[in-house]
Amino acid sequence: MLLIRLIFESFRFAWSALKMNLLRTVLSLLGVTVGIFSIIGVLTLVDSLEKSLKDSFGFLGANVMYVQKWPWSFENNYPWWKYVNRPQTSYDEFKFIEANMSEGIGISIFADRSGLTVKKGSNSISGVNLSGITFGHSEVYDMPISQGRYFTMQEVESGRNVVLIGANIAEALFPNTEASGRRIKLKGLNYTVVGVLKEQGENFIGTPSSDDNCFIPYRSFRKLYATGKMFGVESVVAVKGRDNDQKLKLLEGDLTGLMRRKRGLRPRDESNFALNRSEMVADQLGILFKQVSFIGFLIGLFAMLVGGFGIANIMFVSVKERTNIIGIQKSLGAKNYFVLWQFLFESIFLCVLGGLAGLFLVYLTTFIPLGSFQIIMNMKNIILGLVIAATVGTLSGIIPAVMAARMDPVIAIRSQ
Repeated sequence: MLLIRLIFESFRFAWSALKMNLLRTVLSLLGVTVGIFSIIGVLTLVDSLEKSLKDSFGFLGANVMYVQKWPWSFENNYPWWKYVNRPQTSYDEFKFIEANMSEGIGISIFADRSGLTVKKGSNSISGVNLSGITFGHSEVYDMPISQGRYFTMQEVESGRNVVLIGANIAEALFPNTEASGRRIKLKGLNYTVVGVLKEQGENFIGTPSSDDNCFIPYRSFRKLYATGKMFGVESVVAVKGRDNDQKLKLLEGDLTGLMRRKRGLRPRDESNFALNRSEMVADQLGILFKQVSFIGFLIGLFAMLVGGFGIANIMFVSVKERTNIIGIQKSLGAKNYFVLWQFLFESIFLCVLGGLAGLFLVYLTTFIPLGSFQIIMNMKNIILGLVIAATVGTLSGIIPAVMAARMDPVIAIRSQ
């Protein structure tokens, strides 16, 4: 009960001080407002940017390991010509891994070719990406079908001329009719549409989307393009692992052993293939964004420092103006902790008020239209902003509050 009364009295004094010197208080709070806006604004922007970029790289799949010729990050002092001379991943190697792997839960081999034109009668669409895939591709990647069906095992193994098309292609070639069961022309050959993928929409950085993709069986793709050759279209084996770091490490060891065995590498021979993980991109982005966040945090702290000095100045002036009142309170039996908490609460209240104003400004930025990029303000940053504001309020008000609590009531009550 005493604590509630103490908080209520402190809030009443703080509110009275704010109303009595409204202009001075508002001007002093601007520093805290700008500081919180700077810190939380930068953190919110970085978090939103990181989320948008990671979503844009969602096409890489989660917990997927790629067996291919080129690594995603190059080793230092590794001769570039050794990368060039590496053999490409072949279909035979894919079948060998599929038959012998023990840790993967899904596997596919795929090859891509971009910039194609797809036709249906007088309708056509350019800039299409063509992918040759195997039956297990849907186990590695999410491929939701909005119309029709996925490939059958027989269609994939026999390399039939069947195709899955993206939403944009279906809309361009079949604007008013159902695409499933119809025929389109790819590289001068007729392909039967067996299904249409659900629309994914644009992403932040324009990375590949299934909306502009055509998927055909890998064996059918090999009729159109040479794969597995030095200068042919590169094929990539994608293996999905379990959502467990230990299991992914076991999968990496499993794939390394199988590839070395298939290629006949001796124990001392270096591996002539690369194992890339989809998490590598996220890890690199995470390091970059942590650095950006830290720099933004430091810049915001300078503004918070200015705001803290402003609040401290208000508190010193407030103690000076209310010295007589402090003397009366203490002469009537008010304890030191009551006076201390009264001024400390006032300082914290003012800083939190400025912090809320800064958070509100950040919230307003979330309504700015930025196309596919969306600014999202999460609860973690809101709580962080309030904690920073309360901490600055405590540090700014502790010295004036202690000075007020230690005043001699006789001397204080006689002051003018």
